[in-house]
Amino acid sequence: MKRCLVACLSSILFLASLSERTDESAREIIQKADEMMRGKTMYGEYSMTITRPEWQRSMRFKFWSEGTERSFILMLAPAKDKGVTFLKLGREMWNYIPKINREVKVPPSMMLQSWMGSDFTNDDLVKESSVVDDYHHSLLAREQEQGFDAYKVLLKPKPEAAVVWDSIIEWIRAKDYIPLRAQYFNQRGELIRTLIFSDIKHLGGRTIPAKMELIEEKKPGRKTTMVLEDASFDKPIKKSTFSKQFLRRAR
Repeated sequence: MKRCLVACLSSILFLASLSERTDESAREIIQKADEMMRGKTMYGEYSMTITRPEWQRSMRFKFWSEGTERSFILMLAPAKDKGVTFLKLGREMWNYIPKINREVKVPPSMMLQSWMGSDFTNDDLVKESSVVDDYHHSLLAREQEQGFDAYKVLLKPKPEAAVVWDSIIEWIRAKDYIPLRAQYFNQRGELIRTLIFSDIKHLGGRTIPAKMELIEEKKPGRKTTMVLEDASFDKPIKKSTFSKQFLRRAR
């Protein structure tokens, strides 16, 4: 009886330690994928196409970031939006609109609103929430995704995290941690949107997906495609870039 109890306890402890290692590994996978797309610093030039059943609209913008705390966006096109800027410092965000010469602080309640009429949110673009720190991570499987061996990771929000999704499933390429696909689910377990990463190429000294396509699963015919046309990583960015003064000065 005593031997049986010891054996059972040993098995329980082994399974618990395995679970802990799996969770830790899953978190590391997500962290490596996030860091690959972000770098210590990052500068990028993007084109974005918003597709609706009745129309299609395109825009272009520049993007700067430093870690997870600072980011800046400058709109280049279309002409009506040229010069519009966005600044994120920590958990705060500001928007400057040249046409009305007005600087606006974006409240937390607006972070999940559409960014410039696209299917991406303000939070998606400036990454206020963190896929690393705001979620628990579990490794579900290793399986094929887009023809690649990939980790399938489940993300569940921490109780205190101010996030909208009840769960996220991400597929990360196993050999180099390149993100391939992400699915976003609401509290009813319904798939709301899918983000597909493709066109993997060498940009800014690293291999990353240059194309991101966000599909609205509940709204047929709606999607937003974002293409990274040029990029640099881990190069110094002027401190003045991440300042409220630069909101009005950026060109």
